[in-house]
Amino acid sequence: CMPCRAMEPAFEKLAENYANQFNFAKVNVDEAPELASKFGIRSIPTLLLIKDGKIAEQLIGARPYQQLAQVLDTHTPAVSN
Repeated sequence: CMPCRAMEPAFEKLAENYANQFNFAKVNVDEAPELASKFGIRSIPTLLLIKDGKIAEQLIGARPYQQLAQVLDTHTPAVSN
């Protein structure tokens, strides 16, 4: 979809910048409808943050890089100095 394609650069940048903290995957819901059904995906793009096998965050619709980074930052353990 066009919104999915519009988000691709932000998603790729997130995957690069947060590679040590998170695993990133893209799923084509037309090619994997069973996976979309399992997670209740009804609109695309939908971004899921899965932690301990459960959905910790679900974002529906295109979002800018900074907003996505803020969400990831809330799930990144603080590093003590």
